Amino acid sequence: MNHRPTADPTMPEARMSFLDLGLPAPLARALERGGITDPFPIQQATLPDGIAGRDLLARARTGSGKTLAYGLAALSRLNGVPAIPDHPQALVLVPTRELAMQVIDDLSGLAEACGLRIRLVAGGMPYASQVRSIERGVHLLVATPGRLVDLVQRGSVQLDQVRITVLDEADQMADMGFMPVVRQLLDLTKPGGQRLLFSATLDGDVDALVRDYLRNPARHEVDVPGAAVPTMDHHVLVVHPADRQAVTEQIGARPGRTIFFVRTQAGADRLADRLAARGVAAQALHGGKSQAVRTRTLKSFRDGLTPALVATNVAARGIHVEGISLVVHVDAPADPKDYLHRAGRTARAGESGTVVTLISPKQQREVARMTSKAGVSPHVARIRPMDEHLVAVTGAREPSGIAWEPTRAVPERAVPERVGAARSGARRPTRGSQDRRPRTPGGREGRRSDRPAAGRSRPKGR
Repeated sequence: MNHRPTADPTMPEARMSFLDLGLPAPLARALERGGITDPFPIQQATLPDGIAGRDLLARARTGSGKTLAYGLAALSRLNGVPAIPDHPQALVLVPTRELAMQVIDDLSGLAEACGLRIRLVAGGMPYASQVRSIERGVHLLVATPGRLVDLVQRGSVQLDQVRITVLDEADQMADMGFMPVVRQLLDLTKPGGQRLLFSATLDGDVDALVRDYLRNPARHEVDVPGAAVPTMDHHVLVVHPADRQAVTEQIGARPGRTIFFVRTQAGADRLADRLAARGVAAQALHGGKSQAVRTRTLKSFRDGLTPALVATNVAARGIHVEGISLVVHVDAPADPKDYLHRAGRTARAGESGTVVTLISPKQQREVARMTSKAGVSPHVARIRPMDEHLVAVTGAREPSGIAWEPTRAVPERAVPERVGAARSGARRPTRGSQDRRPRTPGGREGRRSDRPAAGRSRPKGR
């Protein structure tokens, strides 16, 4: 498949406003009130085609502004259209609950400015409130595939009036086994409807999806993964196994937001507990935790109360938090796509950031091949605990040694009121805020492991 680049980061571009790109005035004013006046390159490239109703195929790395790119296109096309009970007219499919909640955060205030209703449908949250929202009529539905197909099979939502469908992070949905469900849902949408597909990669199942469901799509590649990000530094730190624990704890004690990536849920829990015992404010995030716990953990990280987060790959796909200055691969990824996805948590929207991979001497050749395939050339150095290079790269400090404990969670009985207020549009969520605390109803969805079980015929929404 040939892909046409639509933006060269080395060339100056003419400055355009959102109005120049065809955005309705209410949306442009809402953006301006939020301090957003200059479109990012992905928005400049895709909005004219999206607003015109063309199918769209876009490659862009995480943090490039793609949520607004497709969200503004959908809201522009829905502007002035009445809502229909039980029949959403636009659909955004995303792989995880956390990403779905982030999309809602980014778009709710904009939808409200146009008098449009936007609602969330995701696993690990009560069915009843989601069904009631759909019954009242919703313009744009943001959903994870598993929960949405559950509601379709229950007869709680009809997709035959969906004329705009967005697939966000399509490659991640393919990796998580959602493609059969995605195809099932696309087949239920309005024939001839617009499809907008955003993905970091366009191979395998994603390429097949494009061939089968998109009609002569406009193609755009902007700030694609693997391209050099001038504000992101990459380092590989070779650590003797005997020093690994001390080095990790010293990195954890640094100032600023840090994400540690590990391979397994058990490994995430162990590292978070070890860091907390040494005085580092750290919590674990993975699919084995309930949705309520995951939501509180993300909010604490976003608010700076817990500056260190230990995460697995899949759980981290919804982490879109500004100001993350360091990403640490405690367990080096084997796949270059995983490396780039993890790295994309930092250096977002023009900010600077550092990516560090901790390896043993025996891993050097393997990791060198992986980073080469990822298109990055990291600086490699051998380090010891608290040596000059470690401190210079990461800002490492000696931890206090005084055990840290998280603050007590808000009582569960207070949760439904806040969720309802956030979703009703009673106030506009701030960009980057995370104040939903959905209650997990004790069901299996809140405790599900990161990846769908082998042989499961229908993966559930995350």
